[in-house]
Amino acid sequence: MQLAYDIAVTYSENFERGPQLDAAPAIPQTSPRPFLGRSVNSPLGVAAGLLPNAKWIEAYAARGWDLLTYKTVRSVARECYPVPNWVFVEADAGDGPVYATELLRADPAAISSAVCFGMPSREPAFWREDIARAKAALAPGQLLIVSVVASPEAGWSAAQVADDYAQCAAWAVEAGADVVEANYSCPNVCSAEGQVYTDVALSETVTETIRSGMGELPLLLKIGVFLDTTLQRDFLRTVSGSAHGITLVNGIPREVRYPDGRPVFGEQYLRAGVLGRIIHEPCVRAVREARAVIDAEGLPLVLAAVGGVSSVQDYADFMAAGADAVLCGSSPMYLPGLAVEIKAGLG
Repeated sequence: MQLAYDIAVTYSENFERGPQLDAAPAIPQTSPRPFLGRSVNSPLGVAAGLLPNAKWIEAYAARGWDLLTYKTVRSVARECYPVPNWVFVEADAGDGPVYATELLRADPAAISSAVCFGMPSREPAFWREDIARAKAALAPGQLLIVSVVASPEAGWSAAQVADDYAQCAAWAVEAGADVVEANYSCPNVCSAEGQVYTDVALSETVTETIRSGMGELPLLLKIGVFLDTTLQRDFLRTVSGSAHGITLVNGIPREVRYPDGRPVFGEQYLRAGVLGRIIHEPCVRAVREARAVIDAEGLPLVLAAVGGVSSVQDYADFMAAGADAVLCGSSPMYLPGLAVEIKAGLG
């Protein structure tokens, strides 16, 4: 199995080297689809995480992925957590621990994994120039989504957090982003930016501040699973006036251990984001629930679905649940040709 990201080496090494991929295949023709006011080759792309710079964006754009998300950037440089950052896991459908394994399933569609990077970022001077390079690498009918997050310091007010998000968003727009995605959920950070979506008042402040500084460019908000349906409804109602859409789900946090019980990512990050097959069904449910609220309330929000897509059927599951687009998180790492497969299935 081909792995574009080498999980045995550091994030920096993967960043500098770029993806390890074979030659790009022929891309099936598809009928243009509307998404966020633009015509795109397909409503299919890569979620924030796998594409940290223009080298990665260009490589996946050449393989038929049409919605390319530049990995989350910050207003300050932030180092990645130490390796390991990405492990394959064996898991059941419950909410208990998942266990790291070096034995990959024979069927790639059955693979699950766990990640713990900590949302690293290069300095703004680098990523602002690099976003322009990434944009230049795209073909007609492809969109560049740039994911941004705040980097709050101890004692920051909600207004300061919002201003930091807004600064990153404005820089992303200036650099050439077609869409900005504000990351309101990360299972692997312990500070305020990791769970913004669970605080409706903070979400309102941040979203309105971002909107005021980025003009009319589309804004997506990346969120996790809501455990409270009332909180979900309140969140969607509150942000619908300023955001254009929601990206969900940003992984599902579970304990990640070695078979002998040791925590894979250390005691501080015992719980980390689980991706792949094991989260597909709960993510489909989350999209279906969000669509029901959006339709019932008449909210002008699109849904970009993420979670365990590794086949044409998985893509179809999300579209049937009410998604407007599907972004793949982990599967493009080990199934870089999945876009071609799905497009062929779309016919």
